[in-house]
Amino acid sequence: MSHTFHIPVLGLAFSIDTPVKVAHYGISSVISIVDDILLERMRHFHSENLGENFIAISDREPDFRAKRICAYLNLVRRIVAKKISELRMSKFEPGSEICKYFEMLPVNSPLKARYLEMLQANDEQIKLQNQEELRDEMVSGAIDVNIMAKVDKLNYSKDGEVMNEVSSDALAALRGFATSDLNASVVLSAGMNPRLYSYLEEFEDFYPCTDGKLMKRIILKVSDFRSAFIQAKFLAKKGLWVSEFRVESGLNCGGHAFATDGFLLGPILEEFKTRRSEMHGVLTELYNNSLHTKGYALGEIPPQRITVQGGIGNASENEFLMDHYSLDGTGWGSPFLLVPEATNVDEDTLTKLTQAVPDDYYISGSSPLGVPFNNFRRSSAEQQRLERIRKGVPGSPCKKRYLVSNTEFTKQPICTASREFQRLKLKELSAKGLPQSEYDQLFNQITEKVCLCEGLASTAYIRNHILKPRESQAVAICPGPNLAYFTGVFTLREMVDHIYGIKDILGTSSRPHLFINELNLYVKYLQKDFELHLYTLDEKKRKYFSKFHKELHNGIAYYRNLVGRLLPKSESGYEQFLADLRRAEHLLDSIVKLKMAEG
Repeated sequence: MSHTFHIPVLGLAFSIDTPVKVAHYGISSVISIVDDILLERMRHFHSENLGENFIAISDREPDFRAKRICAYLNLVRRIVAKKISELRMSKFEPGSEICKYFEMLPVNSPLKARYLEMLQANDEQIKLQNQEELRDEMVSGAIDVNIMAKVDKLNYSKDGEVMNEVSSDALAALRGFATSDLNASVVLSAGMNPRLYSYLEEFEDFYPCTDGKLMKRIILKVSDFRSAFIQAKFLAKKGLWVSEFRVESGLNCGGHAFATDGFLLGPILEEFKTRRSEMHGVLTELYNNSLHTKGYALGEIPPQRITVQGGIGNASENEFLMDHYSLDGTGWGSPFLLVPEATNVDEDTLTKLTQAVPDDYYISGSSPLGVPFNNFRRSSAEQQRLERIRKGVPGSPCKKRYLVSNTEFTKQPICTASREFQRLKLKELSAKGLPQSEYDQLFNQITEKVCLCEGLASTAYIRNHILKPRESQAVAICPGPNLAYFTGVFTLREMVDHIYGIKDILGTSSRPHLFINELNLYVKYLQKDFELHLYTLDEKKRKYFSKFHKELHNGIAYYRNLVGRLLPKSESGYEQFLADLRRAEHLLDSIVKLKMAEG
């Protein structure tokens, strides 16, 4: 791989065509394939720009969802192939795109070293020969896709009958990817879905070719070792190899926040480091046994990478994570929202992000999935939600129905962010005759849900001038809280140079360390969780809080032992790190003592 970092999936639309923008520079990125309507419209947009004839795939066609996804991914592959081919044929001239390709490579990249040697060559014939060799070594970044395993609703026929399981949203999305021309990975996130994982067995591309290589690969996005091991064993028993474990901070990330039970990133990575060999051995045996049973020739075990993402803010943190935990790469997501060359962010939202302060980023209950969701207070979608409440019509029209799940009031599932659900739920709430404080708390929980299907897609329509008349212009965005410390609009080159320590774009920003930021988020999360269960603190929840509290203390102790390797004692940051640990520990203990007493 050319680079040691990747750009993770960013909402629905923000990274929907990021490979088109960065893959020819060797940078890997991830596309969400949840929204086939968005993918179809972006296929139309890019087909026209490419001069290709666009033939729409109607939602009346059989298996239209998988066909739309497949068609879009094939188009992206063709665009990237065309761009990297044009780049290879271009001249090595100062300021050229081909020079940019090599200049953005990591400092310790052997390919970059050869590029620099080529520039110093005095013999013109040798220089030209070196340039041809460099062209042959150029590779494009991966065009990977993301499927949220839990976003897997069953669909209904026009007669109102439930369709078969392979027509479910996640399985259809997987089928679209699996039947595409991509040589790439599917990133499975949001927990284990046995139905989806078993469906992987149906596609030959996930099994080794005659040379032992995989045409389609599996990446698991996980937040702890135990979950990663369980999921990987489930797959290995089916002859399916996990090519990468993408470890993500439970809370210090963008999008949905899958909080661990107080396990912090440092201790989690330590367990991956110490048990990596053990896990690889177990998975290898299960994998080989399954392949043998299925009649595949046993060959060399495919590579298995471990990477980390979520909240990384500067080159020193990036380097420490890579070196100390023996990682194969890192993910940088939210900062790329400030790089128009790489992502889709409309002008209004981009301006608000550059002017934001830390309090503008918060973990909310906005997602209809019922999972904590990283939100941005100043987004137009949040302003629209509040305005609808003020007008007495909370909730959103539900058009795409990707996140429908609730059957409290209806036979077929509806979305908890929908106007229909919130009207029915608030009517039920009013009939309970609760004290005002309890009523207000529950009212806020119900109306906090926001339509993500529309809100997370609209930015691509606005940015690319393809918004239809009467379509909502409200943009939902879900950056990680780390973005608060990036206060500008940056070029792709500037962001890449920042990641590799060539340039510091944070300036004088007084940003706490990655590990401190995450610890503080967990303490705040615990405090909020206490408040949400103020009236329902039973014994089970007490035990949960007690375990959470204990694990946070274990994490603090781990960081105290680690700080000597993390920061030189001579630096001011060393004492600041310890002071931040003490402050978080004091707040943690005071919260638990007070709330347990209240309960």
